[in-house]
Amino acid sequence: MKFTAIEQFDNHMLRSVERYQENFTSKDSPLPKRVPGGARVSSKAIEARWDLLSVGLDTREQLLDHQSLSQLELYQKNIENLIGTINIPVGLAGPLRINGLYAQGDYYIPLATTEAALVASYHRGAQVISEAGGCRAVVLKEAIGRTPGFIFESVVEASRFANWAASKFDTFRVVAKSTTNFGQCIKMDHMIEGNHVYLNFEFSTGDAAGQNMVTIATQEICNYIREHSPVLFKHSFVEANFSGDKKASAKSLMTVRGKKVCAEVVLPAKLVCSRFHTTPENMEKYWRMAFVGGVLQGMIGSQGHVANGLTALYLATGQDVACVSESAVGITRFELTSNGDLYASTTLPNVIVGTVGGGTGLPSQKACLEIMGLSGAGHAHALAEVCAGLVLAGELSIIGALAADDFTRAHHKRSRGNDGTTSGVVKEYV
Repeated sequence: MKFTAIEQFDNHMLRSVERYQENFTSKDSPLPKRVPGGARVSSKAIEARWDLLSVGLDTREQLLDHQSLSQLELYQKNIENLIGTINIPVGLAGPLRINGLYAQGDYYIPLATTEAALVASYHRGAQVISEAGGCRAVVLKEAIGRTPGFIFESVVEASRFANWAASKFDTFRVVAKSTTNFGQCIKMDHMIEGNHVYLNFEFSTGDAAGQNMVTIATQEICNYIREHSPVLFKHSFVEANFSGDKKASAKSLMTVRGKKVCAEVVLPAKLVCSRFHTTPENMEKYWRMAFVGGVLQGMIGSQGHVANGLTALYLATGQDVACVSESAVGITRFELTSNGDLYASTTLPNVIVGTVGGGTGLPSQKACLEIMGLSGAGHAHALAEVCAGLVLAGELSIIGALAADDFTRAHHKRSRGNDGTTSGVVKEYV
């Protein structure tokens, strides 16, 4: 009997598990010292943590530089068990011209990444959009959710509770408002599953991304429910995994989590040919095949590489990078216009960004926001539209490269670093 290569590999792995079973037994040996200091950010606490590690001074100095040591107090609210900071290369893409509801103008966009060709690709897409006069971008809707769950004896009690909760929405809004100066509870609905009730609270959060804000507000609502609910429940949880927090979900695709943003552009056929080295027809054909490929693999939404650009921008600007798992859900669409030009759009229903709070006030991240003129209050909506414009630039660039058969060559030249310059990808990506 012959085995395929993958079957042979699987069999080898199973044999290895049997051969090394002793590796999986519980160990009774004493644990090493715990990491000291908790949330304390001080030179003494950092020194104590490094003393646990069997590494040389060179390793320590790569993570613990003098500038970080001089700014320890800035990290107090953002990290536990601090031992240092890391340096990630930051590249600049643009200019990207955005004709948005909030974002108006030409933006140079800082992108933090270690992936070769990524910045070059977004840079090319941004330039092409700008040469076409810019993209339109609109924040269509905003809300960030938290979904507490309640367990009852039966569906009868669950239904009674859901009806009572619906009648108390105005009260819940007041309770939530008592915890925040900037957030507001704007909507509540519910889902009943057997003897479970999920209350879906949606909030506006001003210029903050707002995840902590809505958690604290929802906890206060839950406290009120415990004290005043006429229907007894057996258990309750402040988040019951129905909000879509940090995971791709069909629910978030169809509604909103964060800010729902759309960006669109029409590229003249001549511009497509000169800058992408292909035609609008070829780009639309590729998009159609890729769309079907996404359906066949069960993708939520349909897009090329949204996570690449959002991750790089989120890292650079101090956003919660784990939110890319949901922010990257979206729809990219290409179609030919009646005169043979290329219409392209991207719709992102879960852009979770802020310009205050979180990591946006850290030195490097604040500097990246300042590069775009988007640091501080009053800029969160504009940043969301910049996100959509950037994503559209990346979608155009990667689909252009794939349609022109330039994709592999560009990545090979950049990632292998053949000459240490960008000359190898001037045609494809710059």
